[in-house]
Amino acid sequence: MIEADRVVSTGAQAEDLALEPTVRPQRLQDYIGQSRVKEQMSIWLPAAKKRGRALDHVLLFGPPGLGKTTLATIVANELGVNITTVAAPAIEKQGDIAALVSKQEKNSVLFIDEIHRLNNKLAEMLYSAMEDFKLDIVIGEGPAAQSVSIPLQPFTLIGATTKAGGLASPLRARFGIVAHLEFYDDLSLQQIVMRSAGCLGIAIDAGGAMEIACRSRGTPRIANRLLRRVRDYAEIRADGRITKEVANSALNILEVDPKGLDLMDKKLILSMIDMFNGGPVGLESIAAAISEDPETIEDMIEPYLIQQGYIQRTRTGRIATEKAYRHFGRTFVSRDIAAKDSQLSLNL
Repeated sequence: MIEADRVVSTGAQAEDLALEPTVRPQRLQDYIGQSRVKEQMSIWLPAAKKRGRALDHVLLFGPPGLGKTTLATIVANELGVNITTVAAPAIEKQGDIAALVSKQEKNSVLFIDEIHRLNNKLAEMLYSAMEDFKLDIVIGEGPAAQSVSIPLQPFTLIGATTKAGGLASPLRARFGIVAHLEFYDDLSLQQIVMRSAGCLGIAIDAGGAMEIACRSRGTPRIANRLLRRVRDYAEIRADGRITKEVANSALNILEVDPKGLDLMDKKLILSMIDMFNGGPVGLESIAAAISEDPETIEDMIEPYLIQQGYIQRTRTGRIATEKAYRHFGRTFVSRDIAAKDSQLSLNL
């Protein structure tokens, strides 16, 4: 199974891209969760609008699927301005940057997703555009080259990234507002599921919404995807209404357990426990044991398991924690005791 095929993948899938606009909130008052960021935005946005000036540039960072694109859209809506959306990998040459910033209207929003993937030369073109609202372009080459400065309309650049550390320091320093989006709690996700169900015309009760929320790994994108899959089950195997029991049955078929772990998570953890005595074990050994690419494990599978405390990275390799043993009903043996037993066996 590849990452894109996982029902708990945080990456946007084709169906997500088609349906997210339908359930995406358009105003700050409808945005659920992220209370700290929401409260700050409720001050910055009216203040900028009152002054009639562009909002300071905004950097949104956090794991994928938490609503960075949604928040960027809300910022533009609250300011009453147009938004231009582009993914950094689609920006390939200096002319692309020039076209994007030069067409910005007064106080408009330019949203660059995955901004950490913008190469350094292109990022450097943004420095003067962000700071002085001008675009410096070098025309020609060699002794005949000359620098031309083109004035720009004031605008707000919103950059979204899952890797804030991947941004060059000069670029990061030009963002006046930095907002960290965190994983959602179950109650917030339950509200999101109930709201999305209403937008999609799905019959659901609070128990069914909470069952989906608990298995959504703190991520609204996953919650909405699971909602659609449970809806399919409810229409065929039940009366079309999603209850706790219906949601539980559907999610068990999808092999998403009560803690949001799926088949790939289970394979990784159980290989560490059963084949490597809980570790420490190297990434390459784990990859070989479960027939998976090391990069996929490190970037796509491990982060959630580490964040939830099921595995840990150490200097000597990965280890399965006591929480992981308990989750899968295995007996945990202290590594200190195991080490002493091992040494005793060697001495005998």
